[in-house]
Amino acid sequence: MKAAGSGRAGSGRAGGARTRTASVGRPRTRTRGVNPARTGATGATGAASARTATAVHGAALLLTLTALGLTFWHGLDEPANALAFGVLIAFGELARWGARPGEREPAPLATAGALAYALLGQNAGKTTTHGVLQTVAVVVAAGLAGTVPHLARGRDPDLDHLARRVLTVAFAAACFQPLYNAGAVTARLGQGPSHVLFLVLLLLLTALCDAVLAALLHRARTGHPYAPLLRDELRALPGIGSAVCATGAVMALAVAVAGLWALPVLAVPLVLTQVSFRRYAAVRTTSRQTIASLARATEIAGCTPPGHAHRVAALSRAVGRELGLSGPELTVLESAALMHDIGQLSLVDPVAGGATAPLPAEEQRRIALLGAAVVRQTGVPEAVARIVEQQADPYREQPLPARIVRAVNAYDDLAADRACGGLGALERLRLGTARDYHPDVVESLARVLARGGVTPAPPG
Repeated sequence: MKAAGSGRAGSGRAGGARTRTASVGRPRTRTRGVNPARTGATGATGAASARTATAVHGAALLLTLTALGLTFWHGLDEPANALAFGVLIAFGELARWGARPGEREPAPLATAGALAYALLGQNAGKTTTHGVLQTVAVVVAAGLAGTVPHLARGRDPDLDHLARRVLTVAFAAACFQPLYNAGAVTARLGQGPSHVLFLVLLLLLTALCDAVLAALLHRARTGHPYAPLLRDELRALPGIGSAVCATGAVMALAVAVAGLWALPVLAVPLVLTQVSFRRYAAVRTTSRQTIASLARATEIAGCTPPGHAHRVAALSRAVGRELGLSGPELTVLESAALMHDIGQLSLVDPVAGGATAPLPAEEQRRIALLGAAVVRQTGVPEAVARIVEQQADPYREQPLPARIVRAVNAYDDLAADRACGGLGALERLRLGTARDYHPDVVESLARVLARGGVTPAPPG
């Protein structure tokens, strides 16, 4: 729905609206748009995040070079163990599923194999002697071997993923191998339930370490707030994360009793999980293509400007992340933003230029209801239809996703006007915070734009 907020801010603010709008664009006038102070603060935060990412990558690289160098110099301890786990990790990397830009690139089989090797203390009753550095060397070498086919297909390596793998495996091995090789684990815990509980505790700490690193690197790459990113990572742990950790622990315990033949048997569940996820990913891709096609329908019909729906969706997702929405909530928000204008297809007489701001509130509400009815016929989640349905309501009656869609849609409409521009669009939104746009959403939008997260398309 296209909606501008300047005409609905209330008569009491009309004079202020005229004064501020007239001053937008004058070099000597201070506005509440993206000002230099805010941009400078954002730049400082971005520089700190970049230094954090560089530090993480540098630590992983230094550890990798040290591990490979010393392992090459001294040779492999127990080459059969190293080869078996290396093959498992390489196969897991080779069979990993793809992810959308900005999402995780999961490789559960490779991760479980790496954790199992880090926590391996015995092989068929015989104590192992590989240490922390050999563990890192084998994991890195196997991971690189499994990545080569992906590179041959033109897929760039995910440096964040590789750095996290190196550091988390090194953390798990450093917590376990020295204690076990010194006999402290066996002497104090034995081989019973206490030993299993110790492994579970180590895996939990390793998972938390990985979540912290993932959130840090994601913040460095996107500039999004750290707390919501960490919350997303922690929410993902009970799912595939718990399965990976459990499989890694079981692999280490099973090899200690049955030998290396336990590896292929225990790898089967995760292989089947990857196959199932590939099917799910195909269904998800089809659903996204359907939503994108519906979003394009309003543009093809001439109801909205080209690229409008996708700009609103991208910017809504960034604002939702800024406001702390989780991954599933962001997916629903993005789908609703893509289809927020679809109700215009049901109009007998299309709105000129797609701008519904001059229409009465009742007509805007009717278009939102028509859009929700269309969305419900597409099979997307009901939450998407509710957001489309509520986007024309006053913000005090809206859930957060509907507030975001309404504000971002209005910003894109106003920013496309050369007479208004980006600063003028933000000013108009702020003037409409009495009824139409939630102040927190508008300020979050301003922060996202100050970081350069989404660049509005040029007018026309």
